[in-house]
Amino acid sequence: MKSLHHRIYIILLLTLSFTFVSQAQESKKEQKAVLVTGATSGIGLKITEQLSAKGYFVYAGARKQKDMDRLNAMENVKSVKLDVTKWDDINAAVETVKNEGRGLYGVVNNAGVAIFSPLIEVEEEDLDFIFDVNIYGPYRITKAFAPLIIQSKGRITTISSISGILSGQFFGPYSMSKHAMEAYTDALATEMRKFGVHVSAVEPGNYNSKIVESLIKRMESNDITYEKSLYREEFERLISGYGADRSRFKDPIEVADAVEKSLFSENPKRRYMVVPNENEGNWTITQILREMVQLNENQAYKYSREELIGILDKVLAETE
Repeated sequence: MKSLHHRIYIILLLTLSFTFVSQAQESKKEQKAVLVTGATSGIGLKITEQLSAKGYFVYAGARKQKDMDRLNAMENVKSVKLDVTKWDDINAAVETVKNEGRGLYGVVNNAGVAIFSPLIEVEEEDLDFIFDVNIYGPYRITKAFAPLIIQSKGRITTISSISGILSGQFFGPYSMSKHAMEAYTDALATEMRKFGVHVSAVEPGNYNSKIVESLIKRMESNDITYEKSLYREEFERLISGYGADRSRFKDPIEVADAVEKSLFSENPKRRYMVVPNENEGNWTITQILREMVQLNENQAYKYSREELIGILDKVLAETE
């Protein structure tokens, strides 16, 4: 009799254990998971905090163990060692996500760096550096995780910038990288449409982040100065005015809101421009219109003002 009771007890335990495991697996599948690159500070950290607080599971990319430990302490967050310039890190991150069993619904290509330099003086190795992170980084991450995103019919969001539209003195290298992300977004969106995957770009203006602080640290560590530059005075004014301390800028919660919409709204948009004030929005939209006028100015099939307005009305109607 004891043996029978013992066997029944074991069967009950196994049944309960199987039930709990099944429920845990189902719970994992129901909780949508998102990978965020460059999640340790600034915009990436704000995105991670917001999505995890809303109940989404975030795989937070970081390069340093101390940052990974800090991210792991957050609820609904698992850090992954991820340098977007290293395929070994990327492939290992893919395996980690696969083994977790949640699948992957979204990718947020956020990791980025900045270089401010005159284009006639910038070193080729500095261009290699910024392009490796800002252009090849999203390319590598998206390519590696595409099978998981296609499987879930999920979303891909890349953090571009209003510098993907604008440019100016010393912003050439950074703007070149962000202009590339504008083209990348449009091409990728068309290619992924057949799989039911939506692609967006979020284009922030000036928000509080560590990007300029990191730039200045890199310049100092590599002994980069502009003592002999043809633009020394202009550069010193830029750095003193722009500064590494961006705490005077708004917290990037508005950027995180736009990322959440791009990932989870029923009707996501291709682009989300997010600016902290009216001036930055005006500069960006005006530049788009200026380029339209410049393209139209001397072309063989030039449009009149009325025809241009008609085209604008048609495009506006398409977005309603």
